[in-house]
Amino acid sequence: MNKKLAFIATLLCVSSTSVLASATEKTPALKEVAPYPAVEKGQVRHAIFLPTVENEDNLKVEISMGKTMQVDCNRHMLGGKFESKDLKGWGYNYFVLSDVTGPAATMMACPDQTKHDAFVVIPSATQLERYNSKLPIVIYTPKDIQVRYRIWTSTDDFKSAEVK
Repeated sequence: MNKKLAFIATLLCVSSTSVLASATEKTPALKEVAPYPAVEKGQVRHAIFLPTVENEDNLKVEISMGKTMQVDCNRHMLGGKFESKDLKGWGYNYFVLSDVTGPAATMMACPDQTKHDAFVVIPSATQLERYNSKLPIVIYTPKDIQVRYRIWTSTDDFKSAEVK
């Protein structure tokens, strides 16, 4: 059993590494893909181009937005309005993050009062999107917001639920 788990873990690591390694390839300009709206004042446009892989249905892309900030031992978060918009006439969508507020934090006592850098997320802007190497994931955010993503993998194997 342990050998099977180790083998599966190795396969997941190798597949994740190959996806990320090929993500450094040169990507086209967005205007070559579709006429995405121009960036408004105070905004930045992020684009995530994903490499082609086998069985894209087995992958998902988790998108997370936030800022790197000095924080204490409490849980910190930002607020914001995150919406999906249609690229009219093309059938594609893109995302817009606006009205970023905060930070908010829990109010636990931090005995040592030390602070450290941490990525503070906007929970309402965390998305799980389908993996699609044919179209970029395009996100408009305020200039001071970072966009991060990671790839989730699965297998074709489904388990059956027990009937009770």
